Amino acid sequence: MSRINYAAIAITGILFLFTALPSMADDSVYGWELMTEQERNEHREKMQSMHTEQEREAYRIEHHKMMQERAKERGVSLPEPGERRRDGVINRRDGTGGGMGPGMGNRR
Repeated sequence: MSRINYAAIAITGILFLFTALPSMADDSVYGWELMTEQERNEHREKMQSMHTEQEREAYRIEHHKMMQERAKERGVSLPEPGERRRDGVINRRDGTGGGMGPGMGNRR
């Protein structure tokens, strides 16, 4: 393979990471199915701009209330945090979600 092909593959991979991954994570946002794409982007930006876990938690609580009100207005239901969604994912707020394991940093 030539250098040009490697560069094209690398550029394609980088573009994928910057375009596909943020939207793939949207379904982890409470009430994402009731939000517009713009609202999801604003929510993500707001969460990323907060500096402390206390700020994020206060905003999460406010966001949950807003999504529950929206669901009620639309006649649909949302799972409570900690309940299983239809796809089997558990909405946890204690940081013990179904991630990819403990990582490399906790070896002993």
